[in-house]
Amino acid sequence: MMPAAPVLSLQWADWLTLFAHYLSLSLLAIGGAITTAPEMHRYLVDQQHWLSEAQFNSSIAIAQAAPGPNILFVALLGWNIGNNAGSTGLALLGVLITMTGLLLPSTILSYVAARWGHRNRELRVVRAFKQGMAPIVISLLCATGWILASAQNDPQRDGPLWLLTAITAVIIWRSKIHLLWLIAAGALLGGFGIV
Repeated sequence: MMPAAPVLSLQWADWLTLFAHYLSLSLLAIGGAITTAPEMHRYLVDQQHWLSEAQFNSSIAIAQAAPGPNILFVALLGWNIGNNAGSTGLALLGVLITMTGLLLPSTILSYVAARWGHRNRELRVVRAFKQGMAPIVISLLCATGWILASAQNDPQRDGPLWLLTAITAVIIWRSKIHLLWLIAAGALLGGFGIV
């Protein structure tokens, strides 16, 4: 269950602004929608106050835990904005606006760029572009992780989590152990209350 937030009074101009913001975020979502989470947080929580900190973090956590595409958190953010505006109908409108805004430009651009890139895959500029995007995606994912990790500031409790994260990163980097085994180990440690 999502944490409650105060009821909002959103006008059509607010919904249009939300749609325009997600249209622009779509073109920044180079490594997937999750890489734009820091900007979504800044806009929805810090600037507009349409979501609470708890609602934002819960939306991402629930979507990441659920089976399905990684982009589900965008739908939950839109749902929560609509719910905060007062009704299930507006919640559905929020889902429609955020998902369409985020998917439309990137889908069109991806289609056109993929066709062009496939036709010109041997060009030096295409190969350089692909290699140059990797550090940007990694940086955006690190920024997302930082936003989610900094929501709770209890160093005594979070110390083992940071240690587990560092150990897991080294294991992934240096070994061929499948990621699912590490996720299972983390679940067991969490289940037993160790982390």
